[in-house]
Amino acid sequence: MASKRIGIIGAGTAGLHLALYLQKHGVKTTIFTDRPSSEYRGMRLLNTVAHHAVTVRRETELGVNFWPAEGYFGHYYYVGTPEPVKFFGALEEPSRAVDYRIYQPKLMDEYARRGGDLRITEIRHGDIADISNNYDLLVVCTGKGPFGQMFQHQPAHSPFTQPQRALCVGLFKGIREPETRAVTMYFSPGAGEMIEIPTLSFNGMVSALVIENHIGGDLEILAKTKYDDNPRAFLDLLLAKLRKHYPTCAERIDEKEFDLANGPLDILQGGVTPTVRNSHVRLDNGKLAVALGDVHAVVDPVLGQGANMASYAAFRLAEEIVKNDVFDERFVEHVDLARQDRVLGATRWTNFMLQHLQAGTPALLDFIGTISRNQALADLFTTNFNYPERQWDCFASVARIKAWCESNLPGDASQAA
Repeated sequence: MASKRIGIIGAGTAGLHLALYLQKHGVKTTIFTDRPSSEYRGMRLLNTVAHHAVTVRRETELGVNFWPAEGYFGHYYYVGTPEPVKFFGALEEPSRAVDYRIYQPKLMDEYARRGGDLRITEIRHGDIADISNNYDLLVVCTGKGPFGQMFQHQPAHSPFTQPQRALCVGLFKGIREPETRAVTMYFSPGAGEMIEIPTLSFNGMVSALVIENHIGGDLEILAKTKYDDNPRAFLDLLLAKLRKHYPTCAERIDEKEFDLANGPLDILQGGVTPTVRNSHVRLDNGKLAVALGDVHAVVDPVLGQGANMASYAAFRLAEEIVKNDVFDERFVEHVDLARQDRVLGATRWTNFMLQHLQAGTPALLDFIGTISRNQALADLFTTNFNYPERQWDCFASVARIKAWCESNLPGDASQAA
């Protein structure tokens, strides 16, 4: 094939990383998206995303590591049992979070600056066949509207038919950072979880609060109470719930300053149904459309895996595109084999934690107790957020959890155990 042409629908992390990689390797691409980069600043918060070190390294490889100084260095953990458990796990390399209303338009502009074909247009399902006629391969990177329906649901990897958490997600000011810049993961048994992420937004560093509320529990009201209806009432409610369930966060809040960081668009409420779909579909003209990113696999944000596995999968797909001249089922088999351990590892581990955190299963509570008492285990567990397949190697069975702890204890501690 003299010159490959790849059409990419969607300008999220998956589509942008794919396009930038292919651009770097001389493969012609077109990105189709429904909004220009200039509109992002005035949009509602898209999500709250941490890019782990492995993703930051991929950004460096692509030449788009524009925020090298905004990293964080580990995870604090707080478990609100009758005698609260608190500990810290260090990351081998810093991770980072940037407001996607800054991140995505910056990468879109960089792709265009390097000569990329970025087309701002709304695509409907009926347009796909005509678009695909102009490309050797079509990659769909958005699950919006009809695009999610293109790829069949995989029940074996999708045990849920509805959201498992009622989410309240926002960017906030007035929360003092802990001594070490880090994510904090809070667990309130029977009520929910919260992830506090130091995040670069328009006016500097702010705190993202990803509040994962158990449906039917004390915290679910946070997903249903609207900030716009009465900002003061919402903030007072949130402060009361933080004091009750996540006190080590509440004690760092300046209540006079505490508010949404940039204004009323800095909050999202709703839910995510974890789903895995088929990796490709054959179009009526005989060409293939490959699923990438959220349209292929979407996870609950409780462990921060979505964008990271999407970036990983984009690189694996891009590598196969560069190596191959024929885009058929065998090509897709290579792609699937290259990405599935990471994608399914992230999916299964996240689904496991959703279920076992809510149930408070003894195996998980024992695991948390063990790593809280051993710094090496806490550090390894934290660093392995980069590698969800390694986390699933640990959590796939009770026997594996026990074996992971025993095999990774330092020598003296292992003998003592």
